[in-house]
Amino acid sequence: MAKVILGNHTAVFAARSEQDRIRRFYRDVLGCTVRVENDEVDRFQLGDTHFCFVYQNTALQASDFLKATYLELKTDDVEGMRQKIVSFGVNKLDVPDPHLYFQAPGGQVFRLVGISENLSRYEESPSSKPGASATAP
Repeated sequence: MAKVILGNHTAVFAARSEQDRIRRFYRDVLGCTVRVENDEVDRFQLGDTHFCFVYQNTALQASDFLKATYLELKTDDVEGMRQKIVSFGVNKLDVPDPHLYFQAPGGQVFRLVGISENLSRYEESPSSKPGASATAP
């Protein structure tokens, strides 16, 4: 069987009206390196992960992104980053889990976790609820 892994590049079609907030969030709050910044596309790098935003006059409604893939954002200072993210004014999501789930400018949904945090309980849970017991019916 062929080996398959997740890549480290993401692309999002975003509303042009969100361009300034996207730039401020990814550059100023998360500390991403700006690789490309123009009217049509922005490219940011965070460690080995690359984010590409392709701007359009219209894009998905913000609520439509809530049905998409959720990404995991790891940090070595969970509380400090949580405060920085929340202070920016992101959309916090009500998820029955102790982690911060939020929707960033551009629509992506993230879960904020610690870099060395043991997340194995999420890998074996038979429930769709984060942290549910592995023995739950």
